[in-house]
Amino acid sequence: MERPHATQWHHRVDMPGPTILVVDDEPPIIDLVRGYLEREGFTVHAASDGPSAVAAVRDLAPDVVVLDVMLPGFDGVEACRQIRSFSDAYVLMLTARSEEIDRVVGLSVGADDYLVKPFSPRELVARVKALLRRPRGGAPAMGATPSGLDIDESRRAVHVDGVPVELTAIEFDILALLAREPGVVVRRQAVLDDVWGPEVVADNHLIDVHIANLRRKLGDDPAQPRFIETIRGVGFRLRELS
Repeated sequence: MERPHATQWHHRVDMPGPTILVVDDEPPIIDLVRGYLEREGFTVHAASDGPSAVAAVRDLAPDVVVLDVMLPGFDGVEACRQIRSFSDAYVLMLTARSEEIDRVVGLSVGADDYLVKPFSPRELVARVKALLRRPRGGAPAMGATPSGLDIDESRRAVHVDGVPVELTAIEFDILALLAREPGVVVRRQAVLDDVWGPEVVADNHLIDVHIANLRRKLGDDPAQPRFIETIRGVGFRLRELS
């Protein structure tokens, strides 16, 4: 069976700024999002189904993928799973359904953020900018992390007991933030402001899902945490060197 047609893309040559791939099977949404992103100086490409989205990420190596959940070919969750197997591009998922399970499933396969349709184009732009944020002038020095946990911020690499751990960009940023001051509680709002940016409006559930994924990948039991402790009603902290 022939795959659904996707908007044509071109190879990346001397592009002036970050490249965004928008994946949606509704042309009006692509046109709307493209207009807002291009006005902010982004280079925008588009695809309209799951297989073409994966192919476009391989071809273009975009900085951010704005990915609708409901797609022909295969859905955005499967597309995200495949993209995450070879790319560290940020993934912002769009869903027409607001049920919690949709958000959890999207984040569990490696998405970094999500928006529920209908969404504000300005909010989408703000979230894309937040995903692209990076500290200027070098990253702050790491503190003394717990025994068995090794974090190399310059290489964005993590090892647990000598075994490499594959984290999404957002998961790494959260861990790096906690690791700058082990033993010090980082409030939830501080995590949101540092990782997503103060201009992004996000709920606590977003942090909880990323923390849960991070713990799972580190092999950290929340009931008896080896690395990340939750301070109920306040925030999180990385345990000190032990």
